[in-house]
Amino acid sequence: MRIGCGAARIPRPDPVARGAHAVRGHSVSVVTGKRRSATNPVTIGDIARVAGVSRSTVSRAFSRPEMLSGETVHRVRAAADQLGYVVNHAARALSTGRFGNIAVVVPDIANPFFPPLVRRVQTLADQADYAVFLGDSDEIADREANLTSRLSAQVEGFVLAAPRLDEQRIRELDAQRPVVLVNRDIEGLARVLIDPSGGLDEAVAHLHRLGHRRVVYLSGPRESWSDQQRRAALNRAAERVGIEVAVQELGRPSSTGGRDAVGGILASGATAVIAFDDVVAQGVLAGLALRGIAVPRDISVIGCDDTLASGTNPALTTISAASAAAGEAAAELLLARLADAERPAERVAIATHLVVRETTDAARPAARE
Repeated sequence: MRIGCGAARIPRPDPVARGAHAVRGHSVSVVTGKRRSATNPVTIGDIARVAGVSRSTVSRAFSRPEMLSGETVHRVRAAADQLGYVVNHAARALSTGRFGNIAVVVPDIANPFFPPLVRRVQTLADQADYAVFLGDSDEIADREANLTSRLSAQVEGFVLAAPRLDEQRIRELDAQRPVVLVNRDIEGLARVLIDPSGGLDEAVAHLHRLGHRRVVYLSGPRESWSDQQRRAALNRAAERVGIEVAVQELGRPSSTGGRDAVGGILASGATAVIAFDDVVAQGVLAGLALRGIAVPRDISVIGCDDTLASGTNPALTTISAASAAAGEAAAELLLARLADAERPAERVAIATHLVVRETTDAARPAARE
């Protein structure tokens, strides 16, 4: 109904009756008190009016929150939640080049070392409002190259855990999107390195005290940085105390590989085994049990990574590698680089230590089949 010029003015509705809302101490009014429908979506202009800020501030609150005070970001996001605003990530990526995603690529997600690492990256990424994409390269460099190439069109940065790519391709990727490496040492790139020396020094000293003088090392993949470091650290530690190390090449680490390696271990005359990781050590325990050889009475076994631990029978003596700590450090480095592109690359080292459980004991004459 139209109201003529002489009609009485309609009283201004009470803001409370209209659905006024307070956002961090600021009283703001909503036109309808209802969320917009899909055919009439909420805009950043609506949010700006409700929050009492400019449209550019609303945009920064979602795309570059580090540029604003925490109070302003909270006020904008509270207003957005109140109005039912949903961020259009595709549109934001087109306009800002920021996708709100990061990627973690691992060589084998079935290896229990990696889930705690990925989970920790996920936790920190969530806190910074990033989604996490996960890729599994299956220990194949070309597959890893294909994954990173496809993901780079959708993410802002990468955590590459134990990457199999060659150095040149990793540097080329870092030139496109910030990269943080885990267990790969490339000068000038951000990386988190788990240093095996402390844990292996303790492991070798422990075996020496127990009377062991000949040890088999079941290796990982030769292209693995971790395997290269473990071989070198083990040889240095063994040389210092006079223990002989026989390396038995295993290739891709697996429980089956560890079980099938038992024949070679027994033929070597060794009284102790150090496995590339706990999965391989678990296979060794199974293979020895099948032959009726008791651990640790007849032979001692040590794993690496501390991922299975008391889940084996007997409980596995192993070298703790703190994969969750590595994931946390990698996430922090990547998020810092995304916030500041000029930030210098950092190198973070994580120490290891021996965890003694039930699979090591005094040396006895070498077990034979």
